[in-house]
Amino acid sequence: MRILTFTLSIALLLATRLAAQPHQNLLDAKTRDLLHEALSGELAKEHVIQISRHHRIQGSRGYRDAAHYVVEQLRTYGYTEKDVYIESFKSDGRVTYQTWQSPSGWDISWGELRMLEPYEERIVGYPEIPMSVITYCNPGDVTAELVWVGGGTSDNDYQGKDVTGKIVLATGYGGAVHRLAVLKYGAKAVVCYLDDERAKEYPDMIQYTGMWPRTEELDRVTFGFNLSHRQGEKLKNLLLSGRKVVVRGQVKGIGLEPFFMDIVVAHLRGTERAEEELVLCAHLDHPKESANDNASGSAAILDIARTLKELTDSGRLPRLKRSIRFVWVPEWNGTMPYIDAHPELVGPELGGKFLASLNLDMVGENTELLHSKMILTRTPSSLPSIVNDVVENMARMVDGMNIRTTRGSLSEFNYRVTGYSGGSDHMMFIDRKIPGIMIVHGPDYTHHTTEDTPDKVDPVELERTEVIATGTMVYLGNLDGASARDLVYLAAANALERLGHAGRRAFQLVNEAQPDLLSEKFGEARTIVDENVRVEKQCLASALWFSSDEGVRRDIDVFQRQLDGYGKALNEQIVQVVTARGGKKASMVPPSKIDKRIPVRLTRGPLDFGLPESKLPESERTAEPPRYRLGGNVRFEIVNFIDGKRRITDIERALIGEFGADAIAGFDRYIEDLVRLGVVKWK
Repeated sequence: MRILTFTLSIALLLATRLAAQPHQNLLDAKTRDLLHEALSGELAKEHVIQISRHHRIQGSRGYRDAAHYVVEQLRTYGYTEKDVYIESFKSDGRVTYQTWQSPSGWDISWGELRMLEPYEERIVGYPEIPMSVITYCNPGDVTAELVWVGGGTSDNDYQGKDVTGKIVLATGYGGAVHRLAVLKYGAKAVVCYLDDERAKEYPDMIQYTGMWPRTEELDRVTFGFNLSHRQGEKLKNLLLSGRKVVVRGQVKGIGLEPFFMDIVVAHLRGTERAEEELVLCAHLDHPKESANDNASGSAAILDIARTLKELTDSGRLPRLKRSIRFVWVPEWNGTMPYIDAHPELVGPELGGKFLASLNLDMVGENTELLHSKMILTRTPSSLPSIVNDVVENMARMVDGMNIRTTRGSLSEFNYRVTGYSGGSDHMMFIDRKIPGIMIVHGPDYTHHTTEDTPDKVDPVELERTEVIATGTMVYLGNLDGASARDLVYLAAANALERLGHAGRRAFQLVNEAQPDLLSEKFGEARTIVDENVRVEKQCLASALWFSSDEGVRRDIDVFQRQLDGYGKALNEQIVQVVTARGGKKASMVPPSKIDKRIPVRLTRGPLDFGLPESKLPESERTAEPPRYRLGGNVRFEIVNFIDGKRRITDIERALIGEFGADAIAGFDRYIEDLVRLGVVKWK
């Protein structure tokens, strides 16, 4: 009890003192004000407008045009041919990069969907509405009867309906509908429309969907159209009223073709430690318009590249000790071959020199118009990093600044720091043990629709994002010695708070557990505390990637021992709760069930999102066992924890600490399926 009382008292005292102190910025005031002056949300928005004019589908000629625009801008900023260039990777729908099949190249010139019966009406056309044609389709000209199939993404939707030789109307995602309607049941083409709550609120909005054909499907792909909710409901109601509806769909152009995915790379070389790099990344792709997603992130890092080049060339800002690499990619599919082609692109845990990455994805939302907020996602438990504390500190700094622009909104800064969330290119860097944080906005009803237009992009929010990202790069670019010790103190204070939240999770488990589950929940609670202590200790240790100063090492050692003590105190508290509820000490520790198998990865990069289901027999895919209900973040972390050292039981404990036991049911079977597919083996 003495260690419990003492440690918790110290924790409460420290928390009280921290709460009473004003926020202290990691970045000095002079540099902060210099970045505020030099960065321009207005210039970034001009880039958004220019980029969003390109129909920049992955592997398409439109994407290449957008990539060339980025290169041309960088050249005007003074980046030489040595420091800015394009790396291209084959994209034909057949070549694979690790577990990722490349998308096919794609190019069309014109498309139209016209109703002929019961009366003639032009419904939609391309290129005036670029999202109206489902991407990765082929040219074609079909006149056929329209058939309503509901969602169109399950076999049940086609029961009792003859769609052979006809055109299908559905509310499902274009590629999924096409896979069943055309490839399995013999339809000629598909017409899809949005039917969710946002579509009903914005009935003229059209959703972006794609065919995304598998290699074996390339030769059988036809075409399809995306419609608005209003248009789709009109056609559906005609059919449900008993009317015969005949439509003609036409698409002209090349269609699917072998092409390339282009990655734009720019370097700002460091001085004393140039071999150590920081990465700023944004995906450049998405259909024409698509302003926030992700012309905004691409434009923001373009303006950051301009600013840092101008400031360091003029001497107003000393050149950074570490290098910065700017990367514009086709999301996921282009990042994978780029990382695969650069085995040196790994973090310190794998012996590399890449210390941090920031992924800017949807960073310009006008939060007043979209009712959204900025979200900063932390690195996952598989890669604890002190970089999280730096980014969070920069956001708090921006929260205290009055950033305004001539044409910007009057919005108040609204941001949240959350646990790890995937969904973008930071996943690729995290997999290579490069700490990756995403700056994003949500919720956003315009996501992947024709409503994602430049008028909803706010120069003020762009500039806020730029200050956070640039401040992080400048601070980490020079981090060493005394500044690293200051950062360790900040991270230790934050670690104490986070560990307190983990302790609360554990306390609630045992306090609310049913009597017959008390022993099981006790074990889970202890695991949550122990694993979060481990994560926070590793987070502090990551400061050594930036500075091996002896003072830094001593501080880390002191704080790690304090975290151990705090964790021990929390566990003692849990024991007291269980005992008070009538639990017996002998029954509080569940029987030891140690799975000593050690899985080893055979591929690099996050696994393709379709695995393992897409490669297993269809009978197993449709059975939907529990392991297929694992969330995307859980799957990602399962693979990250497979390091050739951890046993299955160790991976289980790490996952429980991060997600809780209920969220990981079937994780071991998931690993067994990966072994069956040959992407993992047993050591």
